[in-house]
Amino acid sequence: MIKNIEPSWIRSLQKKRQDYSNHRHTGKNAERSDLLNKVAASFLGTPYQGETLIGSPNRDEMLVVNFNGVDYFAFIDYVEALNRATNRKTFLNSFAKTRYVKENVTLFNRKHFFSDWFATFPRNAMDVTQAVSPDAITVTRQLNSKADGEYIPGLGIPSRKISYIPASAINEQVIGNLKSSDYIGVYSDLQGPDVTHVGIVIKENGKVWYRNASSLSGNIKVIDTPFTVFMSNNPGIIVLRAKQTLLMVCCTLVRSLINRKSLK
Repeated sequence: MIKNIEPSWIRSLQKKRQDYSNHRHTGKNAERSDLLNKVAASFLGTPYQGETLIGSPNRDEMLVVNFNGVDYFAFIDYVEALNRATNRKTFLNSFAKTRYVKENVTLFNRKHFFSDWFATFPRNAMDVTQAVSPDAITVTRQLNSKADGEYIPGLGIPSRKISYIPASAINEQVIGNLKSSDYIGVYSDLQGPDVTHVGIVIKENGKVWYRNASSLSGNIKVIDTPFTVFMSNNPGIIVLRAKQTLLMVCCTLVRSLINRKSLK
């Protein structure tokens, strides 16, 4: 089931699709990360709006599309789905696949946790946290648990290994290893969730930004925040990288090896 919260969402989708299409054809060798950056940029200034999802143990889940207001998780869902889409139909399919396990639109198949992006199949992204920093710490978390039961009743309490880079270990080497368009979750040391916030790394003109849907009173919209400033007051980060970006890195490496052999 699809719930259109705002009647103007189709026009918004058409505009973002056109923005995506324009960027997509700027060059044959344009990297996916650059495309993702530009798609994410089209959301800058979009108002923050929480609780737009529809679904609970007592209410049927609906596939909600609302470009007129996003929370931090909806923001990355939309960006990832748009990057995989070529038209309205493929966007809806891509969006369902991004947000739900096997595109099954139900509460218990929704990807409630950031780590669901790499722990459920097919994956939205790969966990590259340990590759980004040798100081990454791995812990076992009991997701969805709380003192008196479960945050989402009936979902269960999945036990999952989570790797994160402590804020104190985010140095120049780590920043250098991050790729523009990496998805960054702010690690949570609280019982239940794996992250408290998510966003996207943006590297432009020698600066590193954290593009995110901010609910802070001075923002209430999608903004770019200096990456190190945002992370300095948080426990740490989880780094995910979209699969196509990893594939592109592998293809680039293979082409490089082929070129080297051809020169011998």
